[in-house]
Amino acid sequence: MSEDKALVQLQFEDYRIRRIMDEDTGEWWYAVVDVIEALTDSNKPRNYWYDLKRREKAKSGIELSAICRQFKLKAANNRFYDTDCADTEGMLRIIQSIPSPKAEPFKRWLAEVGTERLEEIDNPELAAERLRQIYRIKGYSDDWIERRLQSIVTR
Repeated sequence: MSEDKALVQLQFEDYRIRRIMDEDTGEWWYAVVDVIEALTDSNKPRNYWYDLKRREKAKSGIELSAICRQFKLKAANNRFYDTDCADTEGMLRIIQSIPSPKAEPFKRWLAEVGTERLEEIDNPELAAERLRQIYRIKGYSDDWIERRLQSIVTR
């Protein structure tokens, strides 16, 4: 499959986020400059990305480029360019480094999800109850939910 066919654009507010699937791993990779543009309103997201990498290296010693791969992605001018992309885990790490008010709600959500996960590790019954709530919201019957949870437990 050509990279053009594997490219999928997501919409975040008024911004397009390009992502591409790595056919070998089945993993999605996101264009870093697109996410930066959406979370910072930067007019020059490539420059922002360059500065962010430099600042993070000086501050924490972490090389953000090391968690990225380059894919040839189609740009607005219909040409293909090597573009820094990060998988979901890498993208979440990069977002943590973005000092922008627009990134704060996302960072708070990450902290909340992380807290919930730690609570679930400490008390697995919380995970089961949260899963029950999710299935109820999706409209599944209590009987179906209990059978589903039981099948998960017995695996």
